[in-house]
Amino acid sequence: MSDMKIAGAGTGQNALQVRAGQKAQEGGFDAVLKDAIGKVTEMQGEAEKGIKELASGGDVTQAIIAMEKADMSFQVMVEVRNKLLTAYEEIMRMQI
Repeated sequence: MSDMKIAGAGTGQNALQVRAGQKAQEGGFDAVLKDAIGKVTEMQGEAEKGIKELASGGDVTQAIIAMEKADMSFQVMVEVRNKLLTAYEEIMRMQI
């Protein structure tokens, strides 16, 4: 039999070149979480800024968009936290 070559197998790192994967390689999982929480905080700050501008006669549309972005990012963060807790609980239930 002749040797068969599988094209595209690579090292596996090519498949993980998503933004979170790149951040994890740079600073670890905690750096990814801190970055995500920082972005959620930033979006909430933008929503507060939009509300203040709305109170002083600003654009309603921009305020609503900023509030919805902040709400959605917060909901995603909560769901990620829930998944992490579920994974932790599953690991703790494993028998050694």
